Amino acid sequence: MTRRLIAAVAALTLGGCAGEAVRQTGTEPVIMGSADRGAMLVQQKCAGCHSIEQTGDSPMASAPPFRAMGVLYPVSDLQEAFAEGLVTAHPSMPAFELEPTEIADLIAYLERVSGTGPGV
Repeated sequence: MTRRLIAAVAALTLGGCAGEAVRQTGTEPVIMGSADRGAMLVQQKCAGCHSIEQTGDSPMASAPPFRAMGVLYPVSDLQEAFAEGLVTAHPSMPAFELEPTEIADLIAYLERVSGTGPGV
């Protein structure tokens, strides 16, 4: 009976690893983003106007390349703007809202492509 209980607890614990990575900082958990999922997100939502790679021009000249984002300002500072719905001063950029996991993924991707993320 004890072996079955240990096996069940181990399976539940390992099964939880397949979900979102969350780390605790202070009093609130922080969702750890996936740069790979962020790459898919920016390909779908942003690549029509922005350069989303480490090289190349943006399709729309006035749209800054994503590789410059982390150099211009801390990418993590964008989390609140993404959560509230990003609205810009220029009308050609659509307003959009992202889910918390999408925000974490986008920030992870921006940090990776700009070379400013942790572990870079």
